[in-house]
Amino acid sequence: MLVIRAAQPDDVGTILKLIRALAEYEHEPQAALATEEDLLRDGFSVDPKFRCLIAEWDGAPVGFALYFYNYSTWKGRPGIYLEDLFVWPEYRGKGIGKALLLYLARTAVAENCGRYEWQVLDWNTPAIEFYEGLGAKRMKEWLPMRVEGNALLELAKKS
Repeated sequence: MLVIRAAQPDDVGTILKLIRALAEYEHEPQAALATEEDLLRDGFSVDPKFRCLIAEWDGAPVGFALYFYNYSTWKGRPGIYLEDLFVWPEYRGKGIGKALLLYLARTAVAENCGRYEWQVLDWNTPAIEFYEGLGAKRMKEWLPMRVEGNALLELAKKS
């Protein structure tokens, strides 16, 4: 039986394991630097920077969706950005990932969000086809941009 629930502070160990498993799946295990302390501070404080859903199958945590709110100046409404979605491989094919996506879609509608967005790696054909089957469209004209690490430190110093 599938249950989707809001993550609680005592879930940070589980969330971190799922994040690391996702990083492994995406061929970048060394990139998952978050700690339990980071997740506790940033997800479960007075001013949380993210929210998280836990998917449980027969009472065991088997997946998660980590998201946060953004804002569309053009739409004049908030949006939901899905940062990470992961289900343990042995539980795939049971509708868990789809249930997490639908849960967030309902949340976006209930909260009058104008958008619900996420990214997918260009080599992840099964996920791309799955998302497109749900009605998602590729944003070909928009390219993700990122500044991090030393480049971010240097950018912050510019005048």
